[in-house]
Amino acid sequence: MNQQNRSLPLRHVVKINDVLIGGNQPVVVQSMTNTDTSDIDATVKQIQQLADAGSELVRVTVNNESAAGAIPEIVDRLQDTGYTVPVVGDFHFNGHKLLSKYPECAQKLAKYRINPGNVGRGKKRDAQFQTMIEMACKYEKPVRIGVNWGSMDQQILAQLLDENAQATHPQELSDINKRAVIESALSSAQLAEDIGLAPDKIIISCKMSRVNDLVSVYRDLARQSKYALHLGLTEAGMGDKGIVASTAALAILLEEGIGDTIRISLTPEPGAPRTREVKVAQQILQAMDLRSFTPTVVACPGCGRTTSDYFQVLAQQIQQKLDASMQNWRSLYPGVESMNVAVMGCVVNGPGESKHANIGISLPGTGEQPVAPVYEDGVKTVTLKGEHIAEEFMNLVEQYVNRTYG
Repeated sequence: MNQQNRSLPLRHVVKINDVLIGGNQPVVVQSMTNTDTSDIDATVKQIQQLADAGSELVRVTVNNESAAGAIPEIVDRLQDTGYTVPVVGDFHFNGHKLLSKYPECAQKLAKYRINPGNVGRGKKRDAQFQTMIEMACKYEKPVRIGVNWGSMDQQILAQLLDENAQATHPQELSDINKRAVIESALSSAQLAEDIGLAPDKIIISCKMSRVNDLVSVYRDLARQSKYALHLGLTEAGMGDKGIVASTAALAILLEEGIGDTIRISLTPEPGAPRTREVKVAQQILQAMDLRSFTPTVVACPGCGRTTSDYFQVLAQQIQQKLDASMQNWRSLYPGVESMNVAVMGCVVNGPGESKHANIGISLPGTGEQPVAPVYEDGVKTVTLKGEHIAEEFMNLVEQYVNRTYG
């Protein structure tokens, strides 16, 4: 549960199909496909993979007529195969035309994502934005007004730069850019309300690519409005860099009660599954005790006392088994996602960590007696020996789950 910071305004609660975002609702995990949306088979398959991984919203690109025309079949196929995950349409530049020309697309999507910096220029901008908001009102769809550091409202930016140039004490360019991002989002949200969209149909995001900038912008944004907030570090990058940067930014904000839904914008490594961004988002929320998604395996990092990789292999096997079992366990064993399993490598911290876990094993380190005591809820229940310790401990974990959560 995301505990609302009492010094901040309480967020409006936005309903997207059966998903609630805002207020004191749990932080929602979302993701985005990278398929060509007009490739219906590939897009349906990837949405299913993301939903299976735990994504509670999935966004797809709607950038041309082929993509817009494919949306109804994509949504129907998902529903026919038992997938209820809301599908969000990502619109830039021509969204007003696509939503108008393809009303079934507008109706089937669960939410629209609009970037006010990419709606149009000059006089066309307000008219094209109005068209999209009117479609959202017509079909009762929520909208995310999402401003990115690289695509903000240029008219607002130009105005702020002109004012800054004439100021007695001008601000740094980076500060002007942050102000422009916030004003672009909030002015567009106010315009959407003026057109007729209710505030509980609006989600705001102001994504930056640097950690400190993102934290600064969202702190200001949270103080200035009551809209539900989507968090994410845009262009976070690939691999460890993207994960670390996203975690550093989001952990600060989430700890302060800022953020109602998150996406980790990882650049996928060649051949890597798209689902990794979902798992990282879940791990951030679980590490901060905001939500639980899958049982946690606690394992020591290893040292000179653990020259064998036995405990590492066992920890990996246990984590893989828990992850694989969760699809069935989630419905069979309510609460199992909060379970802690300890797999420790020697006598230094092994017994203590195992006692603190729901179920834990303390394996023998180098030169230690070849026995492995097992603890359940702080009580030693059995000592394992021999060549089949791993298999026996896995069986004990399954028995514990069935007995405790069944």
